[in-house]
Amino acid sequence: MRPTHRLQATITAGTLTLVLAASGCAGGSGSEDSSDDSIVIGVSLPLTGDFSEPGKGVERGYKAWAKIVNDKGGLLGRKVELKILDDQSNADRVVSDYEQLIGRDEVDLVFGPFSTRLVVPSARVAEEYGMLFVEPAGAAPEVFDQGFKNLFYAAPAIANDHYNHLADHILALPANERPKTVAYAAMDDPFAQGTAYGLKDKLEKGGIKTVVDEVYPPNTTDFGSIAAKIADSRADMVVGGSQYQDGVNLIVALQQLNYQPKMAAFSTAPTEPEFAKAIGNKTEGILAPTGYTQKADYPSNKEFVEKYTKQFGKAPEEDEANAYTTGQVVAAAVEAADCASQDPDCQSKLVDWLRGNEVETVVGPLKWDDKGRPQSAHMIQQWIDGEIQIVLPEAQKETDLVHPKPAW
Repeated sequence: MRPTHRLQATITAGTLTLVLAASGCAGGSGSEDSSDDSIVIGVSLPLTGDFSEPGKGVERGYKAWAKIVNDKGGLLGRKVELKILDDQSNADRVVSDYEQLIGRDEVDLVFGPFSTRLVVPSARVAEEYGMLFVEPAGAAPEVFDQGFKNLFYAAPAIANDHYNHLADHILALPANERPKTVAYAAMDDPFAQGTAYGLKDKLEKGGIKTVVDEVYPPNTTDFGSIAAKIADSRADMVVGGSQYQDGVNLIVALQQLNYQPKMAAFSTAPTEPEFAKAIGNKTEGILAPTGYTQKADYPSNKEFVEKYTKQFGKAPEEDEANAYTTGQVVAAAVEAADCASQDPDCQSKLVDWLRGNEVETVVGPLKWDDKGRPQSAHMIQQWIDGEIQIVLPEAQKETDLVHPKPAW
């Protein structure tokens, strides 16, 4: 680690750059036009380190939200400014970031970071200050077992429920078509494990046997031995509890061994825009849960896709959408409570309003239980003919699920 004084200088410089970028994107003006009456929203994101790829997606989603809000006149007639710090994918850093944002910088509101590993410690800070904490990427069960009173997850479902539609589909298959054995490999990360093991629990209860169950550290790059265990097991199905790069590396290792499962499902990685190229465009039949589609006909989604694409030159993905949803949820509470400040009465009003109301978002209508868990479900996508398409549930599918999986 660098000396403390050098570390602080790095944070300060990085913060200044990001604040100017956010205000410029958000309102079309530089810092010289900033007003003391702006609503300042503090955020810490993993812009470097293990979670930097999705972290940057969340940053883009937040900036898109700020620009669209400011183009319409802001919140409560006040311009929105984002103050973003880089936590470097480090749990200790994310704590100091939110302590700085809330305690020293006195931001009016906060948005959550990416990854359960960073959400839990940062949510504790927000709770200590009595701040509303809406977050886009802390979906693991442990997030909701901490007793947080001010936390809300801005997505359709928690990690353990991401594969509910796929589990139901598999267990409803005729016995001769249903996979009999499954191999699981999951990153040692609460979200990644939650997605894989949520499916594992449901399939095991349905009589489907687990033949491989591997957990690997977040910094794993060599998946040769794990892939060999999976290939040797000849499992009918492989499930990866993955983020991005680990999912890519595991799939490439399985391809090199010519392991051909009848079903393959991986969280997060297959939904990223770089995924197909990263695995040599051998995507056919790969499944993944998703809480978002660009084609959804929710009222605000068309505007989001159109304006995000204009701003960043490409269409938004799930990470960007969940970040944008976070902004929508907070904005709905702010407008309803008619306040945006650290004042305890204001923060209490924001929390209380969200506890009792539903919010229309780009991922659909959201409402929460008393622990901040959303009460909906994820869709299931599959790569078919070089394109990822929704295959489950029946009411939202774009095409039929392909089974067994074509060879990769």
